[in-house]
Amino acid sequence: MGPKAKKSGSKKKKVTKAERLKLLQEEEERRLKEEEEARLKYEKEEMERLEIQRIEKEKWNRLEAKDLERRNEELEELYLLERCFPEAEKLKQETRMLSQWKHYIQCDGSPDPSIAQEMNTFISLWKEKTNETFEEVIEKSKVVLNLIEKLKFILLETPPCDLQDKNIIQYQESILQLQELLHLKFNVATEILLRQASTLADLDSGNMEKVIKDENVTLYVWANLKKNPRHRSVRFSETQIGFEIPRILATSDIAVRLLHTHYDHVSALHPVSTPSKEHTSSVTELVKDDVENVEKAISKEVEEESKQQEKQSHLIQEEKLKVEEEQDDIEVKMSSAEEESEVIKCELEMKVLSETVSAAQLLLVENSSEKPDFFENDMVDLFQFTTLGGVYHLDILELPPQCKPVKGWMIVEILKEGLQKYTYPPETTEDFETENAFPPIEVTLEVHENVIFFENPMVVRWDAEGKHWRTDGISNVSYKPNERLVTFSLDTFGPVTLIQDAHINMPYQSWELRPLDVNKVLLTVTTVFTEIQIQIKENLCMLSSVKLKDKKHISILEGTWMTPIPFIIALKEAGLNIFPTRYSHFYVVINNKARMNLSKFNVVPLVEVKAYRQMALLSSTFAFGWSKWNLLCNSTKVVFKVREHLPEECTENPNWALLMFSGDRAQRLKIKEESEAFSEALKEETEFHSTLYHMVRDFASKEAMEKVRSSNCQFVNSVCHMLLSTRLLSYS
Repeated sequence: MGPKAKKSGSKKKKVTKAERLKLLQEEEERRLKEEEEARLKYEKEEMERLEIQRIEKEKWNRLEAKDLERRNEELEELYLLERCFPEAEKLKQETRMLSQWKHYIQCDGSPDPSIAQEMNTFISLWKEKTNETFEEVIEKSKVVLNLIEKLKFILLETPPCDLQDKNIIQYQESILQLQELLHLKFNVATEILLRQASTLADLDSGNMEKVIKDENVTLYVWANLKKNPRHRSVRFSETQIGFEIPRILATSDIAVRLLHTHYDHVSALHPVSTPSKEHTSSVTELVKDDVENVEKAISKEVEEESKQQEKQSHLIQEEKLKVEEEQDDIEVKMSSAEEESEVIKCELEMKVLSETVSAAQLLLVENSSEKPDFFENDMVDLFQFTTLGGVYHLDILELPPQCKPVKGWMIVEILKEGLQKYTYPPETTEDFETENAFPPIEVTLEVHENVIFFENPMVVRWDAEGKHWRTDGISNVSYKPNERLVTFSLDTFGPVTLIQDAHINMPYQSWELRPLDVNKVLLTVTTVFTEIQIQIKENLCMLSSVKLKDKKHISILEGTWMTPIPFIIALKEAGLNIFPTRYSHFYVVINNKARMNLSKFNVVPLVEVKAYRQMALLSSTFAFGWSKWNLLCNSTKVVFKVREHLPEECTENPNWALLMFSGDRAQRLKIKEESEAFSEALKEETEFHSTLYHMVRDFASKEAMEKVRSSNCQFVNSVCHMLLSTRLLSYS
């Protein structure tokens, strides 16, 4: 064996107790030193933070004190600017009165729809008129539909305070009477037409086919004269509209009628909820109290003025014998006193009208706190859906006795009961071999060319007993969008219509209000399916363009200027609904600004109304736009973009300012639209104000503010009405 190898390395030195204690002591001293340094650093940072906070608070207090000091002055100036709203309302009243006067002096024989006696006379005289052809009824229907439209506009455009309950009931009854009488006249005219079916028979098929088209009504009627069991497919000439009838109908004395009314007088029979008295009493009571107070003030002012005038006249008589010059001075004083009285009276009346307009605007943005009545599975909720394209009245009629030529005369048997409907399927089917003898009838309809469906339309039928639309009894629905044809199977005939979700374009993805010219703006609303552009000038609105999936859609409404309410109704009837109702918040996923329980004077509707009014005041010069931060701010505040609009500036990269408004305070935010998080921090070197007008004045040019002050009152009112109707700050 070789020699043993030596052990490598050296033995570790053993740490003594004294050394270990020393190390522990050094470690403790180091820890205490770090803690002291951390404490001192924290105290320093805390002092700095508190100092910054103190400075910020002092700055904020100075801004609040400054705002409070000028608040009354700013609100008074805003009140003077907002006088445009009652002035616009006075112009509307004058226009309505002028319209009545023009109708009176025309003497064209048409009744004034607001006068019950004239309407009753018109209805009675038309009831007495008999044997009108379908063409004559269609011509008369133009007058009737115009009267119905005027009555509806009276109810919609007249302020609630100017309408008495008895007048509302009168107008609604007149509308129902005209609608029912018009439909009755169509039935009578159809019966007269069907009596002549044999003389109008087609030479090839031997059956009668007739199509009568008008701007408001289209009639398709087919009479089964030959009763050929193999002729079961009915297609009207030059159209794809028709029916597939079962064998039992092909061998029966029947006529099939499709009366397409381009309007909907059926849904009007549906009981629609309206704001209750309790809901509106708070606003009306406020206005009523103001009216009474102002009337008392006016009467008191007039009484004092009359006493003063009597006293002055007495002095005149006494001094008349003395100095003739003093009489002239007193007369001058009297005239100035009368002028001053008139000014005071005008001011008080303007205040009342201003309060009335504000109350009416507040009602436009108030939501219902209760959901509409419960609907069964097959019932259509007309608060959620809307009918489009009119109503298709599908009827199977019993063929009336035909005209027969006898020695140069045409003899026809007239039934007392008039036009009768053929019951399909029959109430009792015991006499028939199988249940398949009465299969559903296949129907092909053409969708109205002026209506837009963003999704496949739903087909519903009218339940005459329940007075509502239903989805049952309809099957095998198919839609060809290019041909605009909808095909379905119907268990039993009756009124049929097409419906679409009323809130399909809500919530909006974005919006922008941009000036175009003096007293002219462009409102752009972008939704999931479309981009709608609306021009507003003076008291008129116009559909500028409609884009569907980046493609321009031509609408019959484009280029037509209308006042706001008829314009809104026309857009809704065309399927371009961007106007929420007081129940829409139950059907649309929106921000919490519209979801809150909005009662009488809740801060949220007041904030909306104040924001829209002041945006309208500034709209002639300033552009406003949607901000994503509006979803994240407190429900009692709104956030939007604003910038001064100059015609010569480049709009590719506009310099927007973010404003937050709570109804009583407007401030410019430090964050931008591209920021990562929301903050209510005030932008450096800016202040807050009581109004949007004074907020934008801080960074606007003098020319811009001059244009704002010279804006047309009707233009401002129309812009405000459109903002209130679209509710951009809540439904986007």
